[in-house]
Amino acid sequence: QVQLVESGGGLVQAGGSLRLACVGSGGSVIDGLMGWFRQAPGKEREFVAASRTDLRTYYADDVRGRFTISRDMAGKTVYLRMNTLKPEDTAIYTCAIRTRPHYTTDYRETYDFDFWGQGTQVTVSS
Repeated sequence: QVQLVESGGGLVQAGGSLRLACVGSGGSVIDGLMGWFRQAPGKEREFVAASRTDLRTYYADDVRGRFTISRDMAGKTVYLRMNTLKPEDTAIYTCAIRTRPHYTTDYRETYDFDFWGQGTQVTVSS
């Protein structure tokens, strides 16, 4: 069993920055593909970014160039640096990990991931 705990959410003005962190424990966290999703009020959960075990990263189109995902050397913590935040980035941001084998595919669907954190609120004011 894997546990994921997020931190770093909060309230920020448009144009500002935040850094989220997600610490994983248990299971095979270091072998997992870790990512971030978000869910805005009234909308479905959507993919934001992910970091593969080879440290290759990929992003949703609307955050590419503004958000950066990274992973620590131990492989158990993943960060999401969010710059130039917009009001439409307001959402609950949730960390997820895929512990099943992963290949060259860019996994972007919720069903591609196996364990989830509780989420952290990010609110961007205009």
